[in-house]
Amino acid sequence: MEIKHADWRNFLARWSEEWADAHGHVDELSPDDAAARRGRWLGADPATEADIAAMEDRLGRAIPPSYREFLRVSDGWRHAGAFVWKLAGSREAHWHDDAMGLGEDFDEFWGEEDNPEEVRAQVGLWSRALQLDVESDITFVLLDPEDVGPDGEWAVRVWASWRAADPERYPSFAAFMIAMHQEFHAHAPRRNGEDGPAFDNGTTRAQDAAVARARTAALSGRYEEAAALLAEAQKYGRPYAHELLNQISQLDGPRGRGVETPHPDNPRFLSEQLPLKAADLLDSGRPTEDWHYSDPAVFPDTARAAADIQRAVREGTYRYRPGGAFGEAVHEAREQARWGDTDAAWQVLRAAIPSWEPLGPGHIAPVGLLADPLLAPVLTAERRLELLRTPRGGESGPAPAPAGDRNPDGLSWLVLPGALRPWQSSVGDYRMILVEGVAPDELPALLGSSPSTQLSPPLRQWDVTRHHRPGQRVFSSYDDRALLSVGRAGPGWSFAFEQDPSARFDTARFVSPAPDASVGGGRAIVIWHERREGLPVFHVSAAERGTPTYAFTMRGGALEATAGAVPAELAPPTLGFDAPDADGQAAAAARALDAIARLHGVTVPRLALTEGRLRTFESLSWSRPPGPGETYTTISIGR
Repeated sequence: MEIKHADWRNFLARWSEEWADAHGHVDELSPDDAAARRGRWLGADPATEADIAAMEDRLGRAIPPSYREFLRVSDGWRHAGAFVWKLAGSREAHWHDDAMGLGEDFDEFWGEEDNPEEVRAQVGLWSRALQLDVESDITFVLLDPEDVGPDGEWAVRVWASWRAADPERYPSFAAFMIAMHQEFHAHAPRRNGEDGPAFDNGTTRAQDAAVARARTAALSGRYEEAAALLAEAQKYGRPYAHELLNQISQLDGPRGRGVETPHPDNPRFLSEQLPLKAADLLDSGRPTEDWHYSDPAVFPDTARAAADIQRAVREGTYRYRPGGAFGEAVHEAREQARWGDTDAAWQVLRAAIPSWEPLGPGHIAPVGLLADPLLAPVLTAERRLELLRTPRGGESGPAPAPAGDRNPDGLSWLVLPGALRPWQSSVGDYRMILVEGVAPDELPALLGSSPSTQLSPPLRQWDVTRHHRPGQRVFSSYDDRALLSVGRAGPGWSFAFEQDPSARFDTARFVSPAPDASVGGGRAIVIWHERREGLPVFHVSAAERGTPTYAFTMRGGALEATAGAVPAELAPPTLGFDAPDADGQAAAAARALDAIARLHGVTVPRLALTEGRLRTFESLSWSRPPGPGETYTTISIGR
């Protein structure tokens, strides 16, 4: 919205009428406000050219254009927004001259060299600004004569001590007044029925129509158009504007952005809002005592359900359960994601998005997916945008270009910098076992550290050690049990994978778990790759039906050990392991990994291993016990 010269009278008249209609009880008003309500005018008589000239002569300079045009219509204003009760006319505007003594502290803070230029430009504001607030709730309205736009407008800066923030900037007085009109709407009394007239006028009806158009646009996949309409309507405090814009923000941006305070009256309270709030609390690291939704004294109807939701989110067992055909697809997608196949999970969700149905007028997207521990990682930034651009909820529109798969083919991606730690540039160490003919949930029975070994709930990588070994204080160099994340490795194969194993590969002590894993009749392949201390180690060992078939270990480009008939595709000289440098040896490891992938049709899911949650277990030791005369180290950490 803009205010042109001819618009001021209409704009201010509409504002005055809306204000008068919103204040139905005259006995609650001051005498001046009661008179303004009766006259349906918040302003004063127009300032004459002589009044403006006298003002400029008193100030020693010309005033900016939009303030001048305002004065020509009304020489002052009452209730500019919710916190400025009287705004200056030509006789009351004056230089602030740092009357409150705020300049020294503000200028010191604003003037720091590492501040952005726009912050440093505020230095001296309190000494040079023209003060327009006359009566307010400790709120200053300042016209800045040194912040001048190409149109000659001075910026307005508004500061209130209770906001604990820098002054808010508006590019002109007209822009400030538009924002204050919006603020008035956002804080206007919501009276209805016997308490007074409903707050219903041309502005509210226009903005409510904009919200309705935005909702249709959002459900048709035109979310940018919807966001622009909703951002404007939100400024006027229109129903559903904030709620709908919040859902767009949650999907169009970093995950977790825009988590709002749930309200029990919202139909999405238990199904989406509360789980998202619980996930936000978990990710923030704040204490669980901050969770007041399970207090029956505050929320008697939903406290038990809220406690269950919080516990499930904390334990990683929460499940998003929408209804209808989309709900069935969510269940199917979770089964795919449960064992790491995040690309297949997204393909299921993608196909079902058009069938999704909203729970009410304040609902435009299944943002509850972001609280599901298995499905939230599936929704990468590109996929969240695809969801927003997909028509749904009974609306139509063109289908968006599909976001690409995230899991690369082959296995060579494991040796790329940052492959296992996207937030770092280094190559991560790992060990894994690929097992044929065995489902992921059968691996603990074959490789578990005890006969009762069970799979954990889905865990993030950084939670695995804490879950399996809480409070561990004794560490032995011969205790080499792996903490393995499990999933599907391709048709007929499963994987068990450990990032950054605490143990180091020791050729003399290593005992391959491949024979135990293959005892059921299939094949098993163990891969261990580390790049510590400048000597890359790459080990492969295989077994079939419980019998070892081949193995080799490369250390620093040299063949350290070999056994059995190594397939020609994996022969170390053929792969280039004798390269003289670490980069050449890493390239050889990449070729070996891809050769294994081609030979057996296997892969491991990058997205699930780096950003998702997988079920885990503690394996048997990958090292033999110490022999006669052998020494080993045990470290105990005292309490």
